[in-house]
Amino acid sequence: MKIIVAHNYYKVGGGEDSVVKNEAKLLADYGNFVKEYSIKNDNINSFVSKFFTAVGVPFSYKQYKNILKMLTEECPDIVHVHNYFPLFSPSIFFACKKLSVPVVHTLHNYRAVCPTAILMHNGEINERSVKGASWWTVSKKVYRNSLIGSLSLTVMVEIHKWLGTWRRKIDCYISLTEFSKEKYISAGWPECKIFVKPNFIEDGFGGNTKVQKSGGYALFVGRLSEEKGLAVLLSAWSGVASQLKIIGDGPLRDLVESDGTCGVEYLGLKDKPQVLDLIQNADFIVMPSTCYEGFPMVLVEAFSCGTPALVSKLGSMEEIVTHGVTGLYFEAGNPKDLAEKVQWMVDNPDKAREMGRNARNEYLQKYTPERNYEMLMDIYQQAIDEAKKRKQA
Repeated sequence: MKIIVAHNYYKVGGGEDSVVKNEAKLLADYGNFVKEYSIKNDNINSFVSKFFTAVGVPFSYKQYKNILKMLTEECPDIVHVHNYFPLFSPSIFFACKKLSVPVVHTLHNYRAVCPTAILMHNGEINERSVKGASWWTVSKKVYRNSLIGSLSLTVMVEIHKWLGTWRRKIDCYISLTEFSKEKYISAGWPECKIFVKPNFIEDGFGGNTKVQKSGGYALFVGRLSEEKGLAVLLSAWSGVASQLKIIGDGPLRDLVESDGTCGVEYLGLKDKPQVLDLIQNADFIVMPSTCYEGFPMVLVEAFSCGTPALVSKLGSMEEIVTHGVTGLYFEAGNPKDLAEKVQWMVDNPDKAREMGRNARNEYLQKYTPERNYEMLMDIYQQAIDEAKKRKQA
């Protein structure tokens, strides 16, 4: 099968970019011809470039022509779109439909429903745009505190809602969790086109059910930003007797570096092998996010390493982690409850190790490349069949 993987890379790489590369490699490893059609935001620096980018967010005619040319030359069996914001714009879906090329789109976040992308504003969950209009986000300047940026995103959301783009121009969607799927259905997206497929990671332990661990610490891995619950995490740790290692970078780096909480060690950024080694040897990872996460790669990585997870009882995190089986929940935003759960993990090492073994088994059942490939190809076939039906109609 000839597959075009389309992705607008972010200036600062993250989990979504890793997913794109992992899936492209997986498809190629199974003998498919994979061509990555990508674009980067590196040149969006000046006021002029930002202005013209904002103008093209709802629909970029320039990219529409470029994509038509590429599709005509490549003649792919299917196009898999990951991120189209801001440069590709939804024009990529119109180009695919014009040439009757089946198209699949992975819903990594909620940007097509709300300009906040994470259904959160001012530190709180905000689902106003799910069942209503998103014009309220303009005056709030939800996108990088920019009026122009927020306006262009809102126009994109509302114009494609009005045009029916999401119902008519995409053959199949990939949602990372059932939770995410339900949010899109609530926003009016076609349930019959949305398929749930999680992220995956290569198995670094040869299929073994047991992973050796040294332990002795808890671990946070992620962007150092407000919605990741850093303030909650640091507040909670002042009340527990356990070591915490923090990996990552972001706007709250200074807060983490200057924090004097006993037992907290900031490690900065680490490369992937170092991160995986630290996850493998941790007693548990902590994910105190106060926002709706998509499908955090760190959870897949933890499960693959046989490491249980202590997560906010919120959104997809609650779906992925089973309380008392592969980890524990705590009340989102509640440092006291988090501290109590951390202390329980520290005081019950045997039960924590058992949850780690359960997490490893869950990885082997659900999150291996082999299982993911089967699911992905099934979705591709659904998209191809849908496109054929439409062409014959």
